[in-house]
Amino acid sequence: QVQLVESGGGLVQPGGSLRLSCAASGSRVSINGMGWYRQAPGKQRVLVAAITSGGNTNYADSVKGRFTISRDNAKNTVYLQMNSLKPEDTAVYYCNAEISQYGFGFRNHWGQGTQVTVSS
Repeated sequence: QVQLVESGGGLVQPGGSLRLSCAASGSRVSINGMGWYRQAPGKQRVLVAAITSGGNTNYADSVKGRFTISRDNAKNTVYLQMNSLKPEDTAVYYCNAEISQYGFGFRNHWGQGTQVTVSS
């Protein structure tokens, strides 16, 4: 059974930094794209950043130049380094990954979410 386990959220002051991690667990998994989404109260879940298995990245305009997504394929882990955080970055952040297990087709998986609060 595949699971995505996130860590690294918390409370930070404006201008501060946080690093989120998301590790995929399960036997015989292959992972294509990985990404981070966020959902603020009363709003839809939106893409923050994504990274392909080859390392190509894509960012929402609102986080370009402040956030960096990366991955460690050996550890099946994706990271989101968030710098110069703003109050409007406050949201629940969700990890997402396209995962194949035991050679079957790729399926979309979500983490449980981690709260990021930017406030003084």
